[in-house]
Amino acid sequence: MPVLNEAGYLQRAVQTVLAQELDGPAELVLALGPSTDGTTELARRLAAGDDRIVLVDNPGADIPKGLNLAIRASTHPTLVRVDAHSELPPGYTRAALAILAGTRAANVGGVMRADGRTPFQRAVARAYNSPIGLGGGAYHGSASAGEAESAYLGVMRRSVLDEVGLFDETIRRGEDWELNLRIRRGGYRVWFDPALSVTYWPRESWVRLARQFRATGAWRGELVRRYGRRNSLRYFAPPALLVVIALAVVLGVLQLTRVLTGWPSAVASIVYLPLVAYLLVIVGVALSGAGGTGRAGWRDTLWTMIVLPTMHLSWGVGFLGGAFTGARDTIDTSRLGSRNTPLP
Repeated sequence: MPVLNEAGYLQRAVQTVLAQELDGPAELVLALGPSTDGTTELARRLAAGDDRIVLVDNPGADIPKGLNLAIRASTHPTLVRVDAHSELPPGYTRAALAILAGTRAANVGGVMRADGRTPFQRAVARAYNSPIGLGGGAYHGSASAGEAESAYLGVMRRSVLDEVGLFDETIRRGEDWELNLRIRRGGYRVWFDPALSVTYWPRESWVRLARQFRATGAWRGELVRRYGRRNSLRYFAPPALLVVIALAVVLGVLQLTRVLTGWPSAVASIVYLPLVAYLLVIVGVALSGAGGTGRAGWRDTLWTMIVLPTMHLSWGVGFLGGAFTGARDTIDTSRLGSRNTPLP
């Protein structure tokens, strides 16, 4: 579990991991980044109370670096990736191990079931759980088990990672997708099963959400630079939306200034249709309650209308920058409060 500024979530996340019932020994390795909210002190108190908890320092703070440090510090043949912003349900690990054995896969994962505590966070959770929000990847709600492109979190065989390599530390976001690509290239199977479900708590503010998605989009653009069409077409939808918006703005200016009139203007106005359709879809998702957590009110609905475009446009801006110039030193600063500068 890579950990950075998770004082409000870490204890519950650790409790759900340690409560897993297994037939053999287990340990929980926490890779501690340079937190500023008391997370490190909390982790040390938790470790002092349970000898199954192992702590390692992750001064670079990057997730792939933390994951690799934790893997190297672990001692067992099966690796269960967990997240400080997630909660494992009872029986998750036992079920995952059975699926891993039954499918002979190298990595298995399930559904990322987002949830929220406030109207804003519930709106983000609804967006996560909806195909409109994150593009319909299997782990955002598919009902069918089968081979998959990637796996949320993941329960992995150490022997396979020893063969294909650990997480690529030059990739700060999307490192799981890239690892699963190498696993599949190595002739191994990545498996999705909806019977596995993990609760995920999204970002708690609009600014943090925008930061997260801009960074994620930048690294997806970087992965497109590196791996081209091995990336799913769904990743190109947000930048395409940005291009359409830009065209619509230019056309609107030309029409308002009477530079473009008559039938050419009428024909060009077709560019507005995708935007009208997009807005109708956003409103429809917000009003329908699709992907909700069962506690939606009018504020949840309004936030959903804001959250979905925020996710799409932030991701698209990041993607275009990453695709054309590379992600470079782009980091996800959404766990850093008001900080928006590179970590040490």
